[in-house]
Amino acid sequence: MKKETLPFNEVNPKQSFPEMEKNILNFWEKNEIFEQSVVRRKNEKKYVFFDGPPFANGLPHYGHILANALKDAVTRYWTMRGFYVPRTNGWDCHGLPVEYEVEKELQINGRKEIEKLGVENFNDKCRTSVFRYTGEWEKLLKRIGRWVDFSQSYATLENNYMESIWWVFKTLWDKKLVYEGFKILPYCYRCATPLSNFETNQGYKDVQDPAITVAFKLKEENNTFILAWTTTPWTLPSNMALAVGEEIDYVKIDDNGSFYIFAKALMARYYKDQSKIKIIEEFKLNLFHDLRSILLKK
Repeated sequence: MKKETLPFNEVNPKQSFPEMEKNILNFWEKNEIFEQSVVRRKNEKKYVFFDGPPFANGLPHYGHILANALKDAVTRYWTMRGFYVPRTNGWDCHGLPVEYEVEKELQINGRKEIEKLGVENFNDKCRTSVFRYTGEWEKLLKRIGRWVDFSQSYATLENNYMESIWWVFKTLWDKKLVYEGFKILPYCYRCATPLSNFETNQGYKDVQDPAITVAFKLKEENNTFILAWTTTPWTLPSNMALAVGEEIDYVKIDDNGSFYIFAKALMARYYKDQSKIKIIEEFKLNLFHDLRSILLKK
């Protein structure tokens, strides 16, 4: 029996995978495969994907590659499901990372020096900075196969973008979805502004920060205090209560007519010469303990 030959070209086992990738990318670009995948589904149900834009004042790194690969997988999936999935590239132009980079370039430090330079001049430098590496970003995103429209890229510093954010806020306000409250945030004393978690994670260092002990005066007696130890004194203005441990032994002492309540194990830290300490009472504290009898004992 004559053996039939399958109609396939012979495959060269010696392949350059980087070259294969580049050939595929060139094929996509030359034949506008991405653009066609969007346009051909224009009459289908729309899938909206909000992509947080990157800062373009720094070169992309591995973390950006990973995030963009995941975003691209989502939009491709919904495109293959038949949805209309337009996606536009954007550049984030706001935030402390941009200002910090410009401060380093200008060799200035902090708000006062920015004001001395001139806020308008400083903003112009920031505008130039945020678009410094857009070319490198576009090359990278194309190289990893990210399908996104660069021809209509937006920037968060544009008035129409900022006005759209104000429109969103006004809409929330009109629907009574905006409320005023209190929240503890990281704060930068150098920049004189609160920080987002993202900005805080951009760069920090471990420092040796001294703890403090605060005496909280009790209403029952003018000269009676509970001592509280903390390593986060900046949270004290918002504190609403003191915490106690049910298994901790506490003491109430007389210090020249002032009375302090604190953990017995810490006496040596507050009083080097314990022979002069006059202990009024030892006790445990818990949610069901009647403090009044202890506080009023002298």
